[in-house]
Amino acid sequence: MNSQDKSENQNNQWKCGADLVVAQLEAQGVKHVFGIPGAKIDRVFDSLVDSKIETVVVRHEANAAFMAGAVGRLTGKAGVALVTSGPGCSNLITGVATANSEGDPMVALGGAVIRAHHLKQVHQTMDTVSMFRPVTKYSAEATSSSALAEVVANGFRAAEFGRPGASFISLPMDLINEPARGKLLTSYSPTLGSAPHGAIMQVARLLKQAKNPVLLLGLMASQPRNAEAIRRLLKKSNLPVTSTYQAAGVIDQSAFHRFAGRVGLFNNQAGDRLLRNADLVITIGYSPVEYEPEKWSNGNSKLVHIDVTPAETDSDYLPEVELVGDIADTLDLLNEQIQEQIVLSPAAIDILEERRLQRQLLDQKGRSLNQFAIHPLRLVRAMQDIVNSDVTLCVDMGSFHIWIARYLYSFRARQVLISNGQQTMGVALPWAIGAALVEPGRKVVSVSGDGGFMQSSMELETAVRLGVNLLHIIWVDEAYNMVAIQEEKKYQRTSGIQFGPIDFKAYADSFGAKGFAVTSADSLERTLHAAMDVQGVAVVAIPVDYSDNALLMSQLNMSEMF
Repeated sequence: MNSQDKSENQNNQWKCGADLVVAQLEAQGVKHVFGIPGAKIDRVFDSLVDSKIETVVVRHEANAAFMAGAVGRLTGKAGVALVTSGPGCSNLITGVATANSEGDPMVALGGAVIRAHHLKQVHQTMDTVSMFRPVTKYSAEATSSSALAEVVANGFRAAEFGRPGASFISLPMDLINEPARGKLLTSYSPTLGSAPHGAIMQVARLLKQAKNPVLLLGLMASQPRNAEAIRRLLKKSNLPVTSTYQAAGVIDQSAFHRFAGRVGLFNNQAGDRLLRNADLVITIGYSPVEYEPEKWSNGNSKLVHIDVTPAETDSDYLPEVELVGDIADTLDLLNEQIQEQIVLSPAAIDILEERRLQRQLLDQKGRSLNQFAIHPLRLVRAMQDIVNSDVTLCVDMGSFHIWIARYLYSFRARQVLISNGQQTMGVALPWAIGAALVEPGRKVVSVSGDGGFMQSSMELETAVRLGVNLLHIIWVDEAYNMVAIQEEKKYQRTSGIQFGPIDFKAYADSFGAKGFAVTSADSLERTLHAAMDVQGVAVVAIPVDYSDNALLMSQLNMSEMF
């Protein structure tokens, strides 16, 4: 930007609205914008050339939203997707809805026809604000150039504050193309105080009276500051704990003996048994979208809700007390009231001990499952060896999602990105690209089934172009297997779940990635480690034997496998 432009901007004059929008994005601290240009939005892409923001061109708009959502989850600052009007916006909806359900802050900017054409049947006219309103926290259109910075700033505030989520902003072409007048707004985040002291004391009394208290952690528990406060609470109280898939990594090794594992989908886990036996359940950062209360509530236990927002009205989720405020501050104040560690009931001890033995059995004997195709537990065991604390793992949706969520452990908050709210297929690879850009020094591993992979596999080209350090693992079975096991359960047959084979090694190579294929049981670990050692983008395809999937719907005991 030359000195004349700077002088104009100091007087709130901008060569075009697009320059003001991009300057406001810079003021919000945006580092990357993900998207695809088009005629109604290309002026913003042109303005980005002269900014400090990196433009990441993607191959499908939904994947731009996924990448932005990953940035939001890992940084706490909203990621940004930028697309053109009409189908550019409509293609975004799945990614935006996913971010909103998963609690990932992101802002989507969509082009629109000029304001004078809003009510005409012209090329790419669409009421995008109404389309996005049900799947966002904030959906609005800028109606004047002076409002551009305001609308963008409010979109970021909505996306980032409280329980995070998605915002959508429509930018009419005439506003971004024409000269604009408007000042930049300072970016700042309001802060919450703790829940009221009296309510915290009430919860402390409930804890002291309880015989079988249990913590249930949700997606907000995995925010790093909240996770640290939870670890302090567990160290002092020794409470038994379970979590949804979204809270993966909150429990550290010092509290692992009191962790009953993650719950979700099928109601048959150790954590479910703890919840059924509980007389007091304390949820922390939990949203019903993660795991419906009717599946885990026993109807008799007292319930405490700790979150940044009040509980949603639900006949199966009626808290005795709601501690609404800053989660970490609230937990630290509650922790001050705990004078002695919780004494577990014999039933809780049995549940936790059984869970410990199951983990131990998998660790000791996982490699003995030597059939080919590979058993899911063998593959989870092999993945555990490569997913150390320095690796970020992005998990797609499918049968493998359940095996990984239940049996692969993590000790770093937000080390594992997993879809739970919408259970969206195709998220893993674009999430991994976003994660790799946020933390360029960290290896990222993403995993999908062959069905989900082909819904976003075009972004291999994006990953190679960006030079990210990423390994994608494909569990191959040539079917939509998670659908299959539920159809078998309900109808004793399947329909609409089969598709044909793909040579994924050759497919990956064609993008400039390094392709690998596991061709025997004894080559699994060796091939995984070779793929992991690639500096750049690698893909490994692994045939999987899902014949034990039906056991996921029952109380699976690993001794049945070994």
